Amino acid sequence: MSLAVAVQMDPIQSIDINADSTFALMLEAERRGHSLFYYLPRDLALRDGKVTARGHEVTVRRMAGDHFRLGALELRDLTTMDVVLLRQDPPFDMAYITTTHILEHVHPRTLVVNDPHSVRNAPEKLLVTHYPELAPPTLITADVQALRDFRAEHRDIILKPLYGNGGAAVFRIRPDDENFNSAIEVFSRLGREPIIAQRYLSDVRKGDKRIILVDGEPLGAINRVPAEGEARSNMHVGGRPEPTALTPREREICEAIGPELRRQGLIFVGIDVIGDYLTEINVTSPTGLQEIERFDGTNLAAAIWDAIEAKRS
Repeated sequence: MSLAVAVQMDPIQSIDINADSTFALMLEAERRGHSLFYYLPRDLALRDGKVTARGHEVTVRRMAGDHFRLGALELRDLTTMDVVLLRQDPPFDMAYITTTHILEHVHPRTLVVNDPHSVRNAPEKLLVTHYPELAPPTLITADVQALRDFRAEHRDIILKPLYGNGGAAVFRIRPDDENFNSAIEVFSRLGREPIIAQRYLSDVRKGDKRIILVDGEPLGAINRVPAEGEARSNMHVGGRPEPTALTPREREICEAIGPELRRQGLIFVGIDVIGDYLTEINVTSPTGLQEIERFDGTNLAAAIWDAIEAKRS
């Protein structure tokens, strides 16, 4: 079964072909005989109920510096596509949210992965709040006094932007840290959004585990160990990936959230677990496919396409 696949993503010229999960999905799509149409979020349009994107037919290959070929620029009606991969990175701002509203006009006639309605209503740091029994103590607010009270109670905390990604602007505030007020000022300059505060989990020194769920089932994982002197484990900021296996607690977490992810049409999800706690449920543009395959040979891109093809059959 050959599918016409549109890929809404960040500029393809700048991706890391040895780490980018969208690139892995595109390679696997081509291997299966699917055609690819690439466009940027800004080139999406809605006019009189019709959704179009201005972009290019694209082919990809694993060759550094020469990893893609673009066809002629064209305007494509997205209802003529079988699948749209919604894959641009956060920040999860109003521009991002607007693309989910637009793509709802074609879904599910054209299958959007992940479901744009669910992506909009389940950003990674908010969806986890529906599972307080699985998460560490968490506060979401713009109220500085509430943040002070949370710090007084838990003493050692993490502050991070509610709609950020890649470990950007994440602060660990220790009990004797004098930078609390400065961190709050940084967030206030970034925008009006609330801040998320969580109790610091010392188990992060052992790693922050990324677990990939495909249609609600955990199929692969990688552990990300922070660099010395660093509270963040994201590989963007120096986290060291290492192979891992799921613990009984992690399987319990996946069993608790898997059915709801499936119900919401969230086919490709990456959750983050530190110790016994679920910290994020990543649904916008999850990563980790290539790192996991290098460690244990699990082809998660193939599993994701199996799930997509099953829904299109």
